[in-house]
Amino acid sequence: MIRYENPHSDALPPFVSVHGGHSGDYCQHARNSLDDIVKAYHDQKFAWVGITEHMPPAGDCFLYPDERAAGLTASTMLARFARYMAHCRNLQSVYQGRLTIFVGMETEAYQGAVEYAIQLRNRFHPDYVVGSVHHVADIPIDMNPSEYAMAVSACGSITDLYAAYFDLQYDMIQTLKPSVVGHFDLIRIFDPDYLSRLKTPAIWERICRNLEAVASLGLMLDLNVRALLKGASEPYICRPILEKVRDMAIPVAPGDDSHSVDTVGRHVADGIRYLQSLGITTAWTTPRIRTSGTSSL
Repeated sequence: MIRYENPHSDALPPFVSVHGGHSGDYCQHARNSLDDIVKAYHDQKFAWVGITEHMPPAGDCFLYPDERAAGLTASTMLARFARYMAHCRNLQSVYQGRLTIFVGMETEAYQGAVEYAIQLRNRFHPDYVVGSVHHVADIPIDMNPSEYAMAVSACGSITDLYAAYFDLQYDMIQTLKPSVVGHFDLIRIFDPDYLSRLKTPAIWERICRNLEAVASLGLMLDLNVRALLKGASEPYICRPILEKVRDMAIPVAPGDDSHSVDTVGRHVADGIRYLQSLGITTAWTTPRIRTSGTSSL
């Protein structure tokens, strides 16, 4: 596991997070207020941060158990998302000149989600979108091993699960054209043999295809270091894929994927050193920002 280092080292470039800022105000599995989380980014002297709360579900059938337990519905979560967008816009004004805040949203890719994300983007005009895949066969793949096993069973095999994940990701990239692709290889979350699995031609070919789409559309990738917080040995993206990303000169920026004040900035230093060790630039580019009413491209 990459060891966490002092985030104030003079040897490191400015801290940024292209995928961060989930808060207890707007996310059931996060803690602390959005105000306090943004203050933490400011106090840690981040150069910029993207606040990328989850999109509301496309329907009640896609509510998570904790959302159901809280009595939420797709309709009430849409209203909550509207409050989130207004809150973030206000924070942009409050922190102007002190911390650059990009107001974003993180998408899903289950049935109907990408089309709904486009509707949300057109309605709320976030600065940018993080395109993520958290479901395969409409089953969550990152909640726990049992749900992951259900997704494997639904697909037929773990190789088929990987293939289906990267196919969903490719369709999402092509249709949504998100400025950032989030935690590119999240599918490996509960697979201890992922390094050997990635070598399977049917999987590696899909990975290369998806990276080519990212490069051709001028998108960037999230080096999601939250994996380290959960005990993984490396972030999303793992080393073999990241070496391919380097060779293709696809821009990458750290994402702390913070869900509380105490996870703001955690392992960003480690992620930066990881990129530096592979010869990947840390002269950060920002995500491609929308102008009102237009695409990010």
